[in-house]
Amino acid sequence: MSTTSLGRRGAALAAAVLSAALVLSGCSSNGEEPAASGGQLHTITADNGSVEVPVAPTRVVTIGNTTLPFIDMGGEPVGVTDVSDSELSLIPAEQKATFEAATNLGTSADQVDMEKLASLKPDLILAQFPASEFEPLEKELEAIAPTVFWGLDVEWKELADGVAEAGNVTDGLTEQKTAFEDKIATMKQTYADIIANTKFVNVDRWASSDPGTFSVADFGCVEIAQGDLGMDFPQAAEGEDPLGWTSLPFEQLAELSQYDVITYPVDAEGNPTEPFAPVVETNTWQALPAVNSGRALGLFCPGNNSYGPVLQYLDSLDAALATLPATE
Repeated sequence: MSTTSLGRRGAALAAAVLSAALVLSGCSSNGEEPAASGGQLHTITADNGSVEVPVAPTRVVTIGNTTLPFIDMGGEPVGVTDVSDSELSLIPAEQKATFEAATNLGTSADQVDMEKLASLKPDLILAQFPASEFEPLEKELEAIAPTVFWGLDVEWKELADGVAEAGNVTDGLTEQKTAFEDKIATMKQTYADIIANTKFVNVDRWASSDPGTFSVADFGCVEIAQGDLGMDFPQAAEGEDPLGWTSLPFEQLAELSQYDVITYPVDAEGNPTEPFAPVVETNTWQALPAVNSGRALGLFCPGNNSYGPVLQYLDSLDAALATLPATE
């Protein structure tokens, strides 16, 4: 079996893969439509334009970041690309089993085994990965099955809506949206005074961070707290690079004393994540007023690309806010 490898795929292999894809998907080179599930089609608009897809697809392949959102909403893909062990460890056991039951098509979007993909005879391909990687693969993917693509800059709710509509998992999405909206409304009411009168800061550190550094992070789950709950966290000005891209030395932890409440990452058991643990071990961190007064809140964020993980984050945030000392 061959895998796509940008810059190394020869014309002969590309032609062979394309030919196999046309045969296996029921397409033809004269422009005839492939046979769709139940014969009914509708149009989905995504980053690659308007795409006609089956109303009720039965053999869905997910590539890149569409996999976990599709599974989260109840979808069962027949083919997937790799998801990291750290991500898989954070999803429910039944979702992990669904992922593992699918055929693995490659380690990443630009390493998809096109022959194996075509052999699955999908009636829909859902994909999210960098646009620069999609362009060389677009024609090959579309020759195999209708392909709906989103770049990495799409907002997570828009991605969830698109995946649900294209993949026919709107029932799962509706249930999650209702739970999300109810949770946001309840938290806004419960913590109205805290939200209105508290200066928060979200700090983080990753496995790739340089030793002795941390970041004031303004992306990830904190975007939910900022955008949906209206909590006051530092964030980059529009058009500027995210604050979280800048590494700060541990010495600058002392500057966090200007904030009322600090949030930081913890695992599912409530312990500081492994990359962040060196931060909480510093004397500077332990001397912060927020830490000494019970206003340093560890939050669990299993992901922010679909409603299921976001709801887990909101549960963690809700429980943490409930522990804050009464406002003076």
